[in-house]
Amino acid sequence: MQIKPKRSLGQNFLIDKNIISKIIKLSTIKDKNILEIGPGTGNLTEEILKKKPKSFYLIEKDEDLSKKLEEKYKTDNIKILSKDILTVDLEKIIKQNTIIFGNLPYNISTQILIKFIKFSFWPPKFEKLIFMFQKEVAERLLAESNNSKYGRLTVISKFRFKIENFFHISKNSFYPVPKVDSTVLVFRPINNKDYLINDIINIEEITHDLFSNRRKMINKTIRKKFDNHEKLFKELKINPNWRPAELNENHYFKLAERLEKIKKLI
Repeated sequence: MQIKPKRSLGQNFLIDKNIISKIIKLSTIKDKNILEIGPGTGNLTEEILKKKPKSFYLIEKDEDLSKKLEEKYKTDNIKILSKDILTVDLEKIIKQNTIIFGNLPYNISTQILIKFIKFSFWPPKFEKLIFMFQKEVAERLLAESNNSKYGRLTVISKFRFKIENFFHISKNSFYPVPKVDSTVLVFRPINNKDYLINDIINIEEITHDLFSNRRKMINKTIRKKFDNHEKLFKELKINPNWRPAELNENHYFKLAERLEKIKKLI
């Protein structure tokens, strides 16, 4: 499929067949419901089809690419939706135990992930996400506390997913060649029953408040947020002189749990 990539849509098409093969092997596809985000020229799509999925849904924002995909696969059992992934009601269209593939545009990759994280019903219908990110974003997602890359995205993602780092991909595996390398990650939904958090907005709020002052000690922010701060520090074994990156994700989950409890009493 010959088409000129659109820089405005962050298009970098995966052309390395060896990498495509490695991605395909990350999941059983036969008789599975499959959703692919941003199929582009259909290089990954082609290989997924060979594995005979039960159903196959493509979401492609580029109208020119969507038309070409429809022409190419008009005899196959594929549904193609020509829309911006960020505007699609994914919870409506995703079937039970769906496997979701995505070579995500660098400029909106974290927005797409957050969209999945904020599903209303959890655990979700999908079985796993197999997403490709800019390597730097992948490093943020996999980061541990006390690391400069550790932040809000790390904490929020780890509340709802077990994240597995599979392999890095050279920028030379794409056309046009981007400026950075990529990483493929697999996200498996988890039902985090260790914490009484029903609304993920509370994790968003506490991580926003603390990481907005990343270089400052957490003492002042926590004191503003919670009346019983001294008792809280002691119970959660938190040093008030720590910086936000020194709190691990469990600390953040416990703070979010406490925040949600307070809101229910108001």
